Amino acid sequence: MRQPVTRRLQAALATLALAAAAGGIVLTAPEASAAAGSATGYATQNGGTTGGAGGQTVRATTGTAIHAALCGRAAVGTPIVIEVEGTINHGNTSKVSGSSCNTADGVIELKQISNVTIVGVGGGAVFDQIGIHIRESSNIIIQNVTVKNVKKSGSPTSNGGDAIGMESGVRNVWVDHTTLEASGGESEGYDGLFDMKADTRYVTLSYSILRNSGRGGLVGSSESDVSNGFVTYHHNLYENIDSRAPLLRGGVGHMFNNHYVRINSSGINSRAGARAKVENNYFEDSKDVLGTFYTDAAGYWQADGNTLDNVTWSSPGEDNNPAGPDMKSTTTVSIPYAYSPDAAGCVPDVVSRTAGAGKGLKVSDGNCTVQPPTEPTPGPTDPTPGPTDPTPGPTDPTPPGGTNLSIGAGSDGSSKASGTSFGHLRDGDLSTYWAPAGSTGHASIKWDSATTVSSVVIREAAGSAGSIGAWRLRDADAGTVLASGDGAGAISFPRTTLRKITFEIVGSTGSPRIAEFETYAD
Repeated sequence: MRQPVTRRLQAALATLALAAAAGGIVLTAPEASAAAGSATGYATQNGGTTGGAGGQTVRATTGTAIHAALCGRAAVGTPIVIEVEGTINHGNTSKVSGSSCNTADGVIELKQISNVTIVGVGGGAVFDQIGIHIRESSNIIIQNVTVKNVKKSGSPTSNGGDAIGMESGVRNVWVDHTTLEASGGESEGYDGLFDMKADTRYVTLSYSILRNSGRGGLVGSSESDVSNGFVTYHHNLYENIDSRAPLLRGGVGHMFNNHYVRINSSGINSRAGARAKVENNYFEDSKDVLGTFYTDAAGYWQADGNTLDNVTWSSPGEDNNPAGPDMKSTTTVSIPYAYSPDAAGCVPDVVSRTAGAGKGLKVSDGNCTVQPPTEPTPGPTDPTPGPTDPTPGPTDPTPPGGTNLSIGAGSDGSSKASGTSFGHLRDGDLSTYWAPAGSTGHASIKWDSATTVSSVVIREAAGSAGSIGAWRLRDADAGTVLASGDGAGAISFPRTTLRKITFEIVGSTGSPRIAEFETYAD
């Protein structure tokens, strides 16, 4: 059976206490806000990005302590603010185990979790040759930290060579006032500074420095990886970058008020159907700052209000379509959020005073004036329109009114345990069940045509009640999270029209078994 909430909280505190005793972590009282200021851009969409707001605040001085803080929570979605001070490196970053985490040695691993803030405090936080890896996670804030010299080859290696890397269904990430830097390009063992791939969406990078790297960052790992996007880049400094500032494959990117200095080969590379809105940026001492490069798979852009200061352009070719020298737009891009861009002419000054770690989290007011951060507007702790995480939904599996839409539908999912069937999810028989091959997995109900759904009931098989822990419910068409929580039962969410809905088990005790995955319109 699942432990009562009180017992689980006691267990979480015990884990943190053990970590504190080992050094590197300090418990502090819960705080009202997770980070200074609030996001602008696509991180405000899909329900918003609030990180660990409202959760416990923990101080960590080692990578192991960061992992211990994640593993000491009551559930994968329990909000937490991790204040980091000092140098995080391979020598002090080890794997920690727990039901609310999935960590690894030699990398800061934010995997299959939600509602987390990592913020540098005190004398500063430096991740030295250690990358930050975000995978299958949502509602993450990283603020006021430096990540440097992360390598994919040579020694030591971490995170595939990315300073910050995101992949596999990541949603709602705000990276703010960071310094991301390398000491060379791929031949020296480095890869990207800020990479997104495999269905990563709703991300903002703001007031940050990216420098001294062959690759600034990408959105999409190949011409077929085009399910990413909705990324905002504003008030960042790109300095001494060879290319990918960023490379955008598919999706939408919004770049405003960035200062680009010494972009050596190519800058904003929109390709494979991507659309970039590029406005009020300042490009200086650079080459080919916007266009489609190194491919014949065209991308598009809307360019407005930019300043070009000593920018050179290559000649168009079969695999080369620079936007300049006149920077004519090839599409229009509608932006769904409010923002106040500075005039391009003041961008170098504003960015020099605000971007990067250790700048006091100063921001622009949109009128070329620098000011302290404003307090964030209170909002939900989960970037979804569903229940706030980690509050579980109702555990009484009494079905809502209406017809179970799963009967007669299709079903599929991740690898299943031997002797089970996806068909058992929707056969109306509580004596049969589907089970994942391991302790986690996902199952889906799907229809041939668009179907409106507003609630789900997950019924566990006899003998396995209480085995399902943390879960996420996704609109598989859009990739968005409809709801998340802890424990099987009835789940309600805003009415959504879709063709496929997925229940993801991200934490369990024992062997989870689902007898019925019921869906309802009312």
